[in-house]
Amino acid sequence: MFHHRLSYSAAQYNIAMLPRYPVRSARSAAMKLWLVVCILLPVALPPVHAAPLSNQQLLEEVQRRAWRFFWEKADTRTGLMNDRARNSGVDNYSVASVAATGYGLAAIPVAVEHGWLARDEGLSRARRTVHFLHTMPHQHGWFYHFVEKSTGGRVWKSEVSSIDTGLLLCGALVCGQYFKADAPDVARDVDQLYARLDWQWMLTNGGALPHKQVLAHGWTPEHGFIVYNYDHYCEAILLVLLGLGAPHKPLPPATWDALQREVTKRYEVESLHAGPIFIHEMPLGFFDLHGLRDRLGWDYEVASRNAITIQRRFCQEHIQERKTYAAGFWGLNAGDGPDGYRAYGAPDGPEDGTVSPSGVLAAMTLAPQESATTARAMFDQFGSQIWGDYGFADAFNLDRNWFDADVIGIDLGMALLAIENGRSGLIWKLMQSHPATLRALKAAGFHATEETLPRSLRVLPQNEFNHR
Repeated sequence: MFHHRLSYSAAQYNIAMLPRYPVRSARSAAMKLWLVVCILLPVALPPVHAAPLSNQQLLEEVQRRAWRFFWEKADTRTGLMNDRARNSGVDNYSVASVAATGYGLAAIPVAVEHGWLARDEGLSRARRTVHFLHTMPHQHGWFYHFVEKSTGGRVWKSEVSSIDTGLLLCGALVCGQYFKADAPDVARDVDQLYARLDWQWMLTNGGALPHKQVLAHGWTPEHGFIVYNYDHYCEAILLVLLGLGAPHKPLPPATWDALQREVTKRYEVESLHAGPIFIHEMPLGFFDLHGLRDRLGWDYEVASRNAITIQRRFCQEHIQERKTYAAGFWGLNAGDGPDGYRAYGAPDGPEDGTVSPSGVLAAMTLAPQESATTARAMFDQFGSQIWGDYGFADAFNLDRNWFDADVIGIDLGMALLAIENGRSGLIWKLMQSHPATLRALKAAGFHATEETLPRSLRVLPQNEFNHR
């Protein structure tokens, strides 16, 4: 299995090398809850399956169908993968996203480990995809967000996107590390994509703002740099970590400290302010920050877990207004809705009763019992309306009697990775095995702490960790 296939020096790259500063002692029960979840939940199923599935089998089927999306919806020549697809039947979608392609690359090791895909087939697809990425249009190493999957050419006048390039790179790094022992050329090609990224260009708006300390959202040929920056806590902590660990001209450590972190407190629970649930879930799909605090004292796993608690309580508080919440569902996320794509969030909105199954499943390492229980209820009650070729539809809304016909690649990818990390930690281990991860965590001042539960959102830094 995995531990026989991954070869790296724990003494050189293991997260255990980060400094440890005991406060008190205890560990999160998230991973331990996995078996409890699989054993205790009910097993009733709607008639969408010929034979009943156990709870563990249902979660694995979610993964398998998500992987099926990435496998079937990729161009066989370029390896680029659809941004979205119909969940049942035929569609004519031909636009790929580089972020979905990143998740698709990360899905290959999962598929091989589960036996859904032969190792040589997975390696062939990975090699072909990474090779094609080197031929695609880019600006200083940064890719266009949306591209034609058969050619890699820009579509919809989309932007050169910093976060979407980051997600592509994360998935490529995971895949490259998985095949590194028997196919070093793939890992080498991925590292070359990483090394060519011009972080200073995206940081300083091409040199026009030399003292700027936050990354731009992107750039277009028509208008230059987008006016918005990743200047506050959001999914882009993933991007900043990649920049801190970059092999060539990395981001300075000050870029980590420059992110604004606004604390929000609802229902006597503290978290870092953000909107859709994916903001909290996406970075933790690749980076395992369990038991770690940065030099400013923040625990981002605690922030994410508490954000889920706040969102669940918000939905419980509004059961009189929303049928979806009254049915016990949560998962306000950026995704499809009855009136189009929206960035749903709680507690500050917008919200209209639309929930995202993939947003629920992507919480598997943060709130495993709540995540699995809710996903199971969605499947049991509405399986025939929201379950298809690629698993759960992207969203549904009982108040509007609306059930999405589509799935979205990055949402499927987030769910697939979270379930696998909850089960085996595979993605975390692969990401951790790359030397850039340790460089990044050290640059941000991450250190391990042992504390009594529940861990606080922040422990103010002292001594040598005081805002250095």
